[in-house]
Amino acid sequence: MQAINDFILAAAAQPWVLILVFACCVIDGFFPPIPSESVVVGLAAVAATADVPAPVLLLLTAAGGAFVGDNAAYLIGRRTGTRRWAWMRGHRVQATFRWAGTELRKRPASLILVARFVPIGRVAVNLTAGATHYPRPRFVALTVVSAVLWASYSVAIGLFFGQWFEDNHLLGVIVAVACAVVLGIGIDMAISKLRGKAPAPADEPGPAPADEPGTAPADKPGTAPAEEPGPASGRPGD
Repeated sequence: MQAINDFILAAAAQPWVLILVFACCVIDGFFPPIPSESVVVGLAAVAATADVPAPVLLLLTAAGGAFVGDNAAYLIGRRTGTRRWAWMRGHRVQATFRWAGTELRKRPASLILVARFVPIGRVAVNLTAGATHYPRPRFVALTVVSAVLWASYSVAIGLFFGQWFEDNHLLGVIVAVACAVVLGIGIDMAISKLRGKAPAPADEPGPAPADEPGTAPADKPGTAPAEEPGPASGRPGD
């Protein structure tokens, strides 16, 4: 256990750790399986007692990576839309995109800020913002704020729980990451409950049915039906 703690401490003191944090946060902006939160929270838990990496540098690095990742997702959405790849065309994914589009029209600022804390939610919102051509200067400004809030939240969790495990960095990392996961699930559930059911896709009007060959066209409203010629009255020559 002491060897593991020494390894964690030595790794956290290396300059490349911040490069790793930045890369994880960037990729996580458009590829949610990368666990950027866990990386930031775990390193913050180590920093709580070992002062490496420096908490301020960790926060700034995480915020910078999150900002770049969110804006990369926006550009991807702007170039490709939300139906380019097969995984985008699934029913649940499309429902999430529709919900994000609806909420972006209603309350864009709060949506972009809150979605940063939900891994899949932020990808859907950022892709949709790009696909719907949400004003880029406004999006950039909002993602600056959301990235700083998210990084501050992640570092704060690590510092809070990591300070209790001065002699066991591994346990501090595990507890801090577990608490961050639980809080993340709680935030996700709360947002899901507040957002309600995603809007169903609107029915697109189809083309008017063509008249079948051999049938008379339907009478137009407001016009009297044409009278069929009947047999002539009287005898010829009358």
